[in-house]
Amino acid sequence: MNDFVYAHTDPAELEEYREQVRSWMSENMPRRNHDNPWHPTHDDDAQSSRNRELQRRLYDGGYAAVCYPREYGGQSLTIGHQRIIDEVSMDFDMPLLFSVPTLSITGPTVLEFGTEEQKQRYIPAWIRGDELWVQFMSEPSSGSDMAGALTRADRDGDVFILNGSKIWSTFAQRSDYALLLARTNWEVPKHRGLTMFIVPIHHPGIEIHPIQMVDRTEEFCQEFFNDAIIPAANVVGQVDDGWTVASRLLFHERAAVGGASPYTQGRHRNRSADGLEDLAAMARRNGGTDLGRMRQILGRMETLSRVDRLLSRRVVRGIESGYFPAPAGSLVRLSHGLTQAERQTAAAEFQRDRALVWNPGESTGAYGVDFVQRQQSCIGGGTTEMARNIISERVMGMPREPAADRDLPFNQVPRSG
Repeated sequence: MNDFVYAHTDPAELEEYREQVRSWMSENMPRRNHDNPWHPTHDDDAQSSRNRELQRRLYDGGYAAVCYPREYGGQSLTIGHQRIIDEVSMDFDMPLLFSVPTLSITGPTVLEFGTEEQKQRYIPAWIRGDELWVQFMSEPSSGSDMAGALTRADRDGDVFILNGSKIWSTFAQRSDYALLLARTNWEVPKHRGLTMFIVPIHHPGIEIHPIQMVDRTEEFCQEFFNDAIIPAANVVGQVDDGWTVASRLLFHERAAVGGASPYTQGRHRNRSADGLEDLAAMARRNGGTDLGRMRQILGRMETLSRVDRLLSRRVVRGIESGYFPAPAGSLVRLSHGLTQAERQTAAAEFQRDRALVWNPGESTGAYGVDFVQRQQSCIGGGTTEMARNIISERVMGMPREPAADRDLPFNQVPRSG
């Protein structure tokens, strides 16, 4: 059996479901090519098209977004059923572009706060694989202060006029829609004057600029808005109450990044990011006189991995039962980020110079690139520093940090420039 708890579900029913999924996957989903060497992916259009095709296959088979309500295209099943799909699909090519953020971050936010018309229009489309979504939240000038957004949406009758910029948006160039947080009221404190919008990305007045990463891929983007017209019908939640919506989006983001979301689908055994089998094999091949020290590192990684899995299980059950408040998802986010960074550091160390210099066609260079990018897991989905603040203030009940702009109208907050 695996490490996840399948609460409120008959184990025999889950085992029968596992066999159904295994049989269907074998007949309908392409297997991953484990011998294919690592290399950066530049063809965003091909990757997007492939993911849409695979998502449609899952949908047609009844295995797409199974925790979503049946009336919107899901199956109304439990997190236990989704985890079975994740485990069985490890050796198959899966539409991971849809997993995060479409299905696990923006999707649950629309499910909770969208109008019935919005839910009927958008949720079935992304479950079918027709539309990819992204989140437009961070801004160049705000850092981790998301409530300090300067992107503005000025109302003009039945539309809003959007101006400003967002950044670090994952795969925006290949996505179709975004959830965007913009300022709609400058005369109230910053948290009270924000509104969440559904924004079509390839739309007049919106420019997408990809950002090249250290491995030459272009995963993130910056967006510029110049008098982009957004219908008032695209507001999610209430006007000026966007922080309520954004807070839940951030909860779903931390759960997705930390592995505690019921809405993620599919996960691959990445080079150094999942499982310890690869690390152990590296130690046996390359250990030599350092084998004893490598065993110590493996022992630590095994301990951290077990704690990470058990913590995820505990937090998921605690939030579902009401024992933990929703911000407890930051516990999983923090643990997963730190553990991931340590795995990638260990993998690069075990590979020795093969992670620094490699020949064309060899996959060992991936471990070096992972090492250079290891802090991604401590930044994406909210930094580990922010996670610690949330845990201390909202889970442990410690005093909040002082803030000079608290309760001050946003148009009176001093700003550089």
